[in-house]
Amino acid sequence: MKYIILIPIYNDRESLKLLVENINSEIKNLNHDISIVVINDSSSQQIIDNYPNIENISSLEIINMKENRGHARCIASGLKYIFEKKEFDFVIPMDGDGEDRPEEIKNFIELSKEAGDRSIIGERVKRSEGLFFKLCYQFHKFLTLAFTGHSIKFGNFTCLSKVTVKKMLEEKATWNSFSGSLKKIEKDLISSPSIRGKRYFGPSQMSFFNLLKHSLSIISVFRKTVLIRSALFIIFYILLIKSYASIVTSLPLILLLIMIYSISSLTLRENIEEFNNCLTNILDIEKVK
Repeated sequence: MKYIILIPIYNDRESLKLLVENINSEIKNLNHDISIVVINDSSSQQIIDNYPNIENISSLEIINMKENRGHARCIASGLKYIFEKKEFDFVIPMDGDGEDRPEEIKNFIELSKEAGDRSIIGERVKRSEGLFFKLCYQFHKFLTLAFTGHSIKFGNFTCLSKVTVKKMLEEKATWNSFSGSLKKIEKDLISSPSIRGKRYFGPSQMSFFNLLKHSLSIISVFRKTVLIRSALFIIFYILLIKSYASIVTSLPLILLLIMIYSISSLTLRENIEEFNNCLTNILDIEKVK
């Protein structure tokens, strides 16, 4: 079978080079056609490098984009490019900084042999960040479950069948949230345990603000459910505090309204026209191998 590893990248030149070398090492005994497509999201630094150790990789391309569109849109553009330009059975999106561990690619490939048209997710069972971030991440999962009814324990690191990729290209939410879109369109996903690795170089780019935006982007995909649950919560909460109304007791309602406003703003990012025309943002293509 043919697999394409999709790597979105912004700067992180050293990490990308090490990741490619590690992927090459991990797939050396796999009898499959495995290629890499790197989407360079208009990096501010040069990322083109020498890749001497890629003998096990069938091909390596770096797609340089004209304008920076952000991580989710970078992946969405990569999926569209691969679907329209490449022959493949599965696409494996993964971060380019080492936090998605290349040794787990073998697990995806093994599961995909019997998966058919089903896709596989890397379900996070362990993270490498500090205690504060882990607590924030647990809150993110709780918030998502409470307002959407969906438990989303995976990120970009997945193994998508061709059928799933086609569905994602037809879903405008993909332009805003990868994991939210995947959960929306696919009800029967295969789970594979995944450990969040450490960045090869430098500190993690996932700040508290970025995690909050990521969480709200996922929630915005299920906005109809969110609005219904929010309305029920507001009615219940007002009845609960009507005899004890104050600024303090009103704080949860204020925070909820801020959240609703935020996800409404993020919903505007779901632009299917931009998504359909995203390949016009390609500047050039570097064929490394």
